[in-house]
Amino acid sequence: MTRKFNRIKKAMQGKFSGILKWLYPGIGVKRWMILAIFGVLLIVVGSAYMRTEEFSVLKILDTIILISGIIILVLGIKRIIRSFIAALIPASKNTELIDILYQRKQLNRGPKIVALGGGTGLSMLLSGLKEFTSNITAIVTVADDGGSSGRLRQQFDILPPGDIRNCLVALADAPALMRDLFQFRFDTNSELSGHSFGNLFITVMTRLTGDFEKAIKETSKVLALKGQVIPATLNNVALVAKYKDGTTVEGENKIPHHNSPIENVVLKPANSQAAPEALKAIEEAQIIVLGPGSLYTSIIPNLLIKEITEAIVASEAIKVYVCNLMTQPGETENFRASEHIKGLIKHSHPRIIDYCILNIAEIPQSILKRYALQNSYRVVNDRKNIENMGYRVIEDDFVISDDVVRHDSIKLAKIIFDFIEEI
Repeated sequence: MTRKFNRIKKAMQGKFSGILKWLYPGIGVKRWMILAIFGVLLIVVGSAYMRTEEFSVLKILDTIILISGIIILVLGIKRIIRSFIAALIPASKNTELIDILYQRKQLNRGPKIVALGGGTGLSMLLSGLKEFTSNITAIVTVADDGGSSGRLRQQFDILPPGDIRNCLVALADAPALMRDLFQFRFDTNSELSGHSFGNLFITVMTRLTGDFEKAIKETSKVLALKGQVIPATLNNVALVAKYKDGTTVEGENKIPHHNSPIENVVLKPANSQAAPEALKAIEEAQIIVLGPGSLYTSIIPNLLIKEITEAIVASEAIKVYVCNLMTQPGETENFRASEHIKGLIKHSHPRIIDYCILNIAEIPQSILKRYALQNSYRVVNDRKNIENMGYRVIEDDFVISDDVVRHDSIKLAKIIFDFIEEI
């Protein structure tokens, strides 16, 4: 009996101490709680004579007190909620509460979109999509073996974190400083030369959790993602290219540097399994987007996983390919838009896409000349050839051309969301 009493006593003390924590200084809630309580007291006082039908100065005064109490109570509750949101979502401190709630609600109701690829192309697309929905899944290739990712992959036997890091940052709802931190790259005077903080963070999380997939989920919580990022496979894969001159090169980083057109690419091992969550996302998707990005080293590697291609083909979602703006040396030299699609089909299935999005905007000649020095040219829009292949073409002005030529992520996202009307 005494033990039972002691347990109850300890439980009550725990609850009481928990309540007292709300009175700690600096939390930013206490003053608004007091204000709300004061509002309740005014409502009680103001209601004292409201039941009488006699008209009197006292009744008018009570009415004023009642209305004041309601206003003060609402204000207090609003400020309490706003303090909670500001603490949990730092970026919202200067935003109206109704705007935050409306935006969150609308984003949560947005369509389910799956985007496949890698590199800067996928992260650019994600940064636009997250303005319209938080139901986004990025399925990212893990064949990268160059730069910081390649070094970490070799030293710690983990999947390459680079492309995944870029996608995490693109979908992040965390403060700008946190996003900049993950993209921070150590300079050449450091032993960490070339490594980004985000890559190191994911590596450490993988070592702590013992699981790369779990490490991504934990990192997603830190960055407050509007969506999710999933590796295409959890297998340690390598990309192998076979060229038209008969030679073979293994390693995603080496593939674009061989002086011969690519015949086809394969994954090693060939029987790599898709991540289960990637297949689930594809099954539930309303829109599936391939590209933009490097055709042979960012987009196609995802499709070389048989289960992913089969899941996309079987899906009733609208399937869209976003064609690159410029050709890529060592991968798609002299490729027209239709040849990009032929490359996709050759490595997957004719029903891998329904639509192709093409740019029709002009690119300044000064920028085109600079790209030409790197053997990169504007992708020729051969719409009729694509339509003759059985695919529909959507054309628009998507170009942002400053130092580099890239897609306007918001315009591109709006075009993709227009497909919802067809579902």
